[in-house]
Amino acid sequence: MEFLLEIMTEELPSSHVRGALVQLEERFSQEMNAAGLKPGSLKMLGTCRRLVLLADLGASQPDQEEIVTGPPRSAGLAPDGSFTKAASGFARSHGLDVDNLQLIKTARGEYLGFKRLKKGKSTPEILIEKLPAIIASLSFPKTMRWADKSFRFSRPVKSLLCLFNGEVVPVSFEGLVASNKTSGHFIHSPEVITVNNYQEYYQDLKNNFVLVDPAERKSRILDQFEEKLAGLKAEIYPDERLLERLLWNIECPLVIMGSFPDSYLTLPLEVLSTAMREGQELFSVVKGKKQLPCFLGIADAPSDPKNYIVTGNERVLKARLEDARFFWENDLRIGLPERVKQLSGVVFQEKLGSYADKVLRLQELVAYISERLGFRNLKKDLIEAARLSKADLLTEMVREFPGLQGKVGGLYAQRQGWPETVNRAIYEHYLPESWEDQLPDSTAGAILSIADKLDTMVGISGTGCTISGSSDPYGLRRSALGVARIILNKKFHLSIRRLIDKSVALLAKKLTLPEEQVKIACLGLMEGRLRFIFEKNGYSYDLINAALAPGLDYLDYVEARIKALSSLKSSKNFERFILMVKRVKNILKDTPKAKLDPARLVDKEEKELYSALKIIKKNAEKMMAEGDFAGAQKIIFRLQPPLNNFFDRVLVMAENKKIRNNRLALLAQVQSLIDQLADYSQIVLSSENS
Repeated sequence: MEFLLEIMTEELPSSHVRGALVQLEERFSQEMNAAGLKPGSLKMLGTCRRLVLLADLGASQPDQEEIVTGPPRSAGLAPDGSFTKAASGFARSHGLDVDNLQLIKTARGEYLGFKRLKKGKSTPEILIEKLPAIIASLSFPKTMRWADKSFRFSRPVKSLLCLFNGEVVPVSFEGLVASNKTSGHFIHSPEVITVNNYQEYYQDLKNNFVLVDPAERKSRILDQFEEKLAGLKAEIYPDERLLERLLWNIECPLVIMGSFPDSYLTLPLEVLSTAMREGQELFSVVKGKKQLPCFLGIADAPSDPKNYIVTGNERVLKARLEDARFFWENDLRIGLPERVKQLSGVVFQEKLGSYADKVLRLQELVAYISERLGFRNLKKDLIEAARLSKADLLTEMVREFPGLQGKVGGLYAQRQGWPETVNRAIYEHYLPESWEDQLPDSTAGAILSIADKLDTMVGISGTGCTISGSSDPYGLRRSALGVARIILNKKFHLSIRRLIDKSVALLAKKLTLPEEQVKIACLGLMEGRLRFIFEKNGYSYDLINAALAPGLDYLDYVEARIKALSSLKSSKNFERFILMVKRVKNILKDTPKAKLDPARLVDKEEKELYSALKIIKKNAEKMMAEGDFAGAQKIIFRLQPPLNNFFDRVLVMAENKKIRNNRLALLAQVQSLIDQLADYSQIVLSSENS
């Protein structure tokens, strides 16, 4: 049966809408499942003014058998087995004949009692009971109180609509009582609407300029984009974050197109698109990666017959572009090296000093990284890029548009005649800023980005700043994620441990925590983000654990290990090999370490295993040293036949202590080789789950 809930509010920020819908879905599912009303389907809808839940629920809880206990056996039964007055009184109080009582065993002993069928509550009863707590549980980054209420929510709640099977469920919440009424668009059609089901709700809202389905709103926006740009054969400058934000900020999407004077096209595309996006939330229109003198916007209105929305945006945008042009021309009058001299007055972090200090560390780090990677030809330009990388923090453009940090520095460097390598490195060194963000394209940009993020991660960790839950004020997870993504994308063969050691050494005088503690914290951050990347790429938790077990150092090798492990599953010998490895590990568990003496190998099978191990070890270790973990895995697979023969025909735990210890030492060498590739014992087999 259909259940429909609408929580109507004053205008919510887009991020609050998305977060609330996720919480509402999760909490509603939990509560309904706990009540025995598992939803047959569940759909979340909404706009900036309404949170909507649509579900399919049964009519009531299933009936349940209930046990009612009375007096204990000793008080309810006489020595001859007859019922006592206590038993008769208990039966009478429940309207039963005393002969209907039976002995019921409990954890506390035997009691007289009876079983009865408890009728399940109706779904409306459960909804009336559960919904107030569900709504009250929704949390937001910022909340407010209104009128004389103590309740806090993102914005004031105006009304509740609650229908089950076409009937109103009179849920009470903070002085509001749910009804079957909602209202249309708050400006263009604020009339009260009465509905009896979701289909009516959806259609009546649509007739009153509200598209409650976000997927439909997005489709309409994209269709209108296409219509507006068809004649120009152009496209919008990609900005998924802006599109996602606007999608939740409107109820009736109307795409508008406006223009601005050609004279502003002298500004770079990055500056133009940022000026349009910041404040006015407009999209740049480009053709062949060049800005056209027009823009697209998304209004919350059915139409703009007199062009008021367009002309208003054009007027404001012209003023913003005039400011941007002034900043651009004024900033270019001062060379970046002059601005670098002023960085000593700009604090990076209270305990870590100024950006001038950070820049000196970055120069050391990029020189170190370029040497380690063999890019000595880039070293000079990278040091220069590191020196100039933070100069744009002192420009008017970045003060007005902080999102242009790095990019505008690279653009200024280009205009002031610095080499392309320097320009690109500065331009790209803040990338990536999130999981969805693009990575640096140039090698120099990638190296400077690693250095910048590593310095932040080590420095902030070394001041005692801790991360808990969603609290990460300095973006340490983001820094670690950026370092890991760049290294994997560029296939840089870099030792993370040595990088952290180098950064710690450069920051040594400023760190407030012991160096070893800082290194452990940073490695933990890197491991956490690496797990996140592998999970996003579809690897299971057991493969991730197995690949990380040999240690976290060269990330490209960790990735190669997990790819080799993933390919292992398609092998016909997969399960047998894993079981064999687990057997070796189990035998060696809690056994003392012993040194292998080949002269004490007695049986033919243990000699054959030793001979095979020597050859396989030599070849496999050479492959692993070159990063060929898939090849090493195939080679190690060849241990399976001699190991099987060994287990079939040799008694490992021989009575002779020296022979026993020697055989254990042989197996320890087998395990030592296998553990260099991965901890196969972490892999969960399907047979182990059944």
